[in-house]
Amino acid sequence: MNSVFIIGAHGQIGQILVHKLVKKGFEVFAGIRNTEQAKVFPTDELVHPVHFDLNDSVEEMAKCFRQTGADAIVFSAGSGGKTGDDQTLIIDLDGAVKSMEAAQKARIKRYVMVSSVGSNKPDLWDESGLKPYLIAKHYADKELQQTKLDYTILRPGMLKNSSGTGTITVNPEREERISIPREDVAETIATVVGNQSTIRKSYTIGSGNTPIPKAF
Repeated sequence: MNSVFIIGAHGQIGQILVHKLVKKGFEVFAGIRNTEQAKVFPTDELVHPVHFDLNDSVEEMAKCFRQTGADAIVFSAGSGGKTGDDQTLIIDLDGAVKSMEAAQKARIKRYVMVSSVGSNKPDLWDESGLKPYLIAKHYADKELQQTKLDYTILRPGMLKNSSGTGTITVNPEREERISIPREDVAETIATVVGNQSTIRKSYTIGSGNTPIPKAF
């Protein structure tokens, strides 16, 4: 595997992920909504900003994927906490599902989904304060699991902007209060995307003591 297409490359995790993947030698196609967003990426021959909009049709998305020739797709997009429930449905559910369909049309098998802790625990949704978001993530994850894609689902805990530690915990017994730096989420994505042993598996991740390369 040599190249990765990042959906949501301008997001906080996405921007870090671009650097992580380049450091590992991957060619990166950074999906962005407008050309101004390209300014945040490093000037590097391995980084290619690409216009990509989750409001587009499946056919348009598939055409974009095919043109890049990417080997893998990472879905790291999110509607954000300041948008309404309509954007949560449009981006985190409908957009995600369309990107899965587009990946299959473009014959790209590898797909890594950045989901959320609690998306697989409906009994926790009412207490979370994020019920619409978790519902969207839940059904996007469920749809992904029904595809023939070589998926990996990552469910990080509460995201923090502190520096990464390079160590995590995977599938902890108690998930309610786990958190993780965005940098460690990005490092985890960069680690699993080329790891065949993580295909068609799901992981809840939070801060911990296991070095990320050894966690999988």
